[in-house]
Formats: sequence, C-alpha cells, structure tokens
Amino acid sequence: MSAAKVFTCDPKNFKMTDEMKQAYEDDGYVFIKGFLDTEELQNLRKTVEDTEQFKSRIYGVSDGEGRESRLTQWKHPGNDVTGLLARSEKVAGSAEKLLGGEVYHYHTKLMCKDPRGLGGKHIWHQDYGYWYKNGCLFPDMLSLFLPIDPCRKENGCLQVIEGSHKCGRIDHELYHGQQRCNEERLQEIKARLPHKFVEMDPGDCLFFHCNLLHCSDANLSETKRWVLIPAYNKASNNPTKIHHHPCYTPLHKVPDSAIRECRNYTDFSGKEFLDPKTDKTADVMADKTPA
Repeated sequence: MSAAKVFTCDPKNFKMTDEMKQAYEDDGYVFIKGFLDTEELQNLRKTVEDTEQFKSRIYGVSDGEGRESRLTQWKHPGNDVTGLLARSEKVAGSAEKLLGGEVYHYHTKLMCKDPRGLGGKHIWHQDYGYWYKNGCLFPDMLSLFLPIDPCRKENGCLQVIEGSHKCGRIDHELYHGQQRCNEERLQEIKARLPHKFVEMDPGDCLFFHCNLLHCSDANLSETKRWVLIPAYNKASNNPTKIHHHPCYTPLHKVPDSAIRECRNYTDFSGKEFLDPKTDKTADVMADKTPA
C-alpha cells in the first residue's frame, strides 16, 4: 500500500490541466492539494459546522460493527455557500472537462465521522454500483471528495484501488444499510491493482470516477472527520426513471469568487434535503444482513 500521487494548484486561479485529466483517466482519480483557499474553506465551515439546519438533518448509516457513519444529503445546489461551491467554475467546470460535456448536480453529501471509535466505516464499493440501479445507463458520473477536517489513516481517510474504474461496474448487494461490491471480485482486483490511502488536508480535493473502488475505515482518533462530497452526472446521461436523486436539471455556474464572497449561511431553499426513507439504494433506517 502506498500514498496517492498529488497535484498542486493556485486556488484563486484553478484550471484543470491536461495532466490532471490524464491522471483521472489513467487512475480513476486526480488528487489536488490546496484546491480551496483559507477564505473559501472558512466560508464553507460557517455553513456546515455552525448551522443547526444542517445538523438537524444528519442521520446514521450502520457499518455492521456497532458504529454509524452519519450524513446529510441534498438534491440541488441552492444559493448558500455549499451551493455556490458546487456551481463554481473550479468544481462544476472541472467536472465538465473530465466528463467531456455539460453536467448537472446529482446530489451533495456531508459525511460526518465522529471521533473515538464512534464514526463507522464505509465498505468497499463503486458509486455506479448503485447509481446504475437509478436508471443511469452510462458511467458518465463523478464525485469530489472535499475534506473539511484533516483526513488521516487513524480517522478513516479515503482508500482507493487505483485503476479499478477500468474494471467496469461490479455487482453490489445491501449489507448493514450500505452497498457492498462483490467480495470475490474485490479480492481479485486488489491482488492486481495498487491500494492507496488518500491522506488529505482541509481544502484539498479529489475528483474520482464513479466506477473507482473506494472505502474508508472507522474513525479511531480524537477528532471528527467531516467531508463534503458533491456528485455530478453528464447531461446526456439523464436517468431513465424518476428516483430519489434529480434527473437532468440545468446547472447555472458561478465564478469561483462567489465561494468566498457568499454570505448566505442559513437560507437553504431549493436544496431539497433527502429524506432517508425515500432512498431506494440503501435501507439506512435498518441494520440488515443479506441472506
């Protein structure tokens, strides 16, 4: 096991380079240090850490080992700081470059791992392993992993299998409220491809392909581990059925400066926070083991 390769950038003048795009295509991800500057990160924290509307919508997902990983998620970006971040050129524009065309916001999650062994793990999976079930015909989808706190091995940093997006979609099953990829297939892939720990600082960013195998361990440290994860679908990949995430909805992009200039920390109109009871891809309200 080894560390992931890293790109650096100027956060006030970010451009997705051809080298970054090539890394995404080759490895299934691109890791960018310092993607958000200090002002952008502070503004983001004011919304997600200091606002009761976010905290009141957080629910737990069992990891099958007595822990929970908590989260809240929403359908549309909205006009608060998280929304302008998701609509910014550096985020949405980069997603368009990586996917090769117009994108729309599929959803955003705030993932919350509590400290001291309370924050649960996320088992190995591909996002497209269950997005496929939502009627998305092609894997023209990606996510961004944006840490609000330091992400280290001891607090459950992201782990990836480099190049695994080239294996195509793997069958998934429900396991203790999470979607789990086929274990036999996983072990064969892990024997052939590099397993990377992606240790990150607040403000770093990782764009990753929807077929990239990834997981994270429980948080055994003394500090929380919160991460924002916006996800995008290519406009041409409009789902074939109505489900709990949006079908094609035009995305109105904003300049990157809007992230640090935004002062809307509490008006979340239009975001449509997800009711976990309506999520068809994971039974988050129960702790079930497959037969």
